[in-house]
Amino acid sequence: MAVLKFRIYLEEDDAVYRDVVIKHTQNFLELHLAILKSFEFDCKHQATFFRSNDHWQRGREISVEKYDKKYPVDPLLMSDTTIGSEIRDTNQKFVYVYDFTKNWTFLVELINVSKEENSKMQYPVTTRTEGIGPQQYGTKSLLGDKFADIEEKYDLTEAIDGFGEEGDGEGTDSSDSDEEAETEEGQDEEAF
Repeated sequence: MAVLKFRIYLEEDDAVYRDVVIKHTQNFLELHLAILKSFEFDCKHQATFFRSNDHWQRGREISVEKYDKKYPVDPLLMSDTTIGSEIRDTNQKFVYVYDFTKNWTFLVELINVSKEENSKMQYPVTTRTEGIGPQQYGTKSLLGDKFADIEEKYDLTEAIDGFGEEGDGEGTDSSDSDEEAETEEGQDEEAF
């Protein structure tokens, strides 16, 4: 049985990615849920995969359900489509879109095919996490309700007013430092 390793990049930042390992007999619905879990997103929104090529062009669609849009060809359903049935190339690519309002787009690339299955692992599994993933609902979800309290407690605009520009002489008296330099030079000359 083949085990497939996919690298899932955030479209805007290829330094942020997750590696997900899944069996070729599992379906796209399981991959969809594994991607959401690896990026710590909820699963409340619409989602779809597109089979893709090396230029990340969108091909055949594989969606959670048939949505209210006109299709030239009806999409495949994630729950009915095994991942192995859509692999056409050893470096097969998919485009994954989640939450059609926010339009989270991920680039999914097959990076390894193995015949060895680890009986101790429950597939799909995230095997690598790189970079800090985006927050699905912005910074509020990251910090919770306490973020607003912190923002109000520390008004940073007041602190900025107290600082002068670099080199404007505020806070030091340049005439004192010039006199000290002259005195030191004079002492050095006397020592010889």
